[in-house]
Amino acid sequence: MGPAERVATVFRARFGSEPALRVRAPGRVNLIGEHTDYNEGFVLPMAIDRAVWIALRPRSDRTVLAASLDFAEEKAFCLDDFARDGPGWLEYVKGTAWALAEAGHRLIGWEGVLAGDVPIGAGLSSSAALEMAAARAFSAVSGLAWDPVPMAGLCRRAENEWVGVGCGIMDPLIVGAGREGHATLVDCRSLEMRPVPLPAGTVAAVLDTSTRRELTGSAYNERRAECEQAARLLGVEALRDVSAAQLHARRGSLPEVVLRRARHIVAENERTLEAADAMEDGEARRVGRLMNESHASLRDDFEVSSPALDAMAECAREASGCYGARMTGGGFGGCVVALVDEAAARAFLDGVGRRYRDLTGLEPTLYLCRPEAGASVTRVGE
Repeated sequence: MGPAERVATVFRARFGSEPALRVRAPGRVNLIGEHTDYNEGFVLPMAIDRAVWIALRPRSDRTVLAASLDFAEEKAFCLDDFARDGPGWLEYVKGTAWALAEAGHRLIGWEGVLAGDVPIGAGLSSSAALEMAAARAFSAVSGLAWDPVPMAGLCRRAENEWVGVGCGIMDPLIVGAGREGHATLVDCRSLEMRPVPLPAGTVAAVLDTSTRRELTGSAYNERRAECEQAARLLGVEALRDVSAAQLHARRGSLPEVVLRRARHIVAENERTLEAADAMEDGEARRVGRLMNESHASLRDDFEVSSPALDAMAECAREASGCYGARMTGGGFGGCVVALVDEAAARAFLDGVGRRYRDLTGLEPTLYLCRPEAGASVTRVGE
């Protein structure tokens, strides 16, 4: 039984009726363009066929009562009295409600059951999926117009100011506005989006290393601060405004570490734009080369890879049918994404799994992902 069926079944058992609504918000995998979003640059993610689901019904009071099947917890909070209770899954729901209320929206309470199959801490945006699912739920019960772009901005505020992770707009935006069958090139300054199909005959493989990182309080926020320092020293609003030639000419004005951080961002923006063009032209090998270059830059200049991520990327590139592979997400653990010949995909997964186990002694989780549409809500019975 998948999470969509589980939340409905448990809702009936817990609340004694059918849910009124069922919300779905997908995870995402970023094909290329890592750590560029908070530098107002370019990213190329796609929503995936793994998601967070909520079965719910509105309440007559201002309480939100939520039961998480993944964490085996039921918790509640009041929409009239927002207070942080320490780390935990409910803070993503609560933070989303806080951001919506801060934006002037009058919210109605609800009760529901949550579950998902987006791996937590794997770099596939489980937190953004939960936040956008919550936003979709609040929007539905409170009669708010749904527009994924401003809603993504509010979920970003929840992540930044309530949860405490300095993430960019990419994750909630693609979770809300993903397009079936396509990745999306996102300009993180203008929020302009351009659907981009995967090259014909290819599929994205997500290769979970079975290692995890915690972004809150981690080097993620440190990397963001280093990028902001580079932008200040270069006299620009964001590193998005710097070309490779300009960075080279000004390299002497930056501390060595800050220079390397900036070098990754500048080159990654160029790679991401080129990858989108290559995908539209059906040039899978060119896309793969850019993904490989991205991983090397993340490993050497941005220093957010890990031995497990490097091993997984190496295993993928050695396997038959792989065009390219790179770490995806914030780094320090989680997943590698690979672009793979669809005809060879199953053999590719088998070979990568065996080789990774031999190298690391870890048991990976490997699966193929299809591009899916963004967050949605249905009335039960429709």
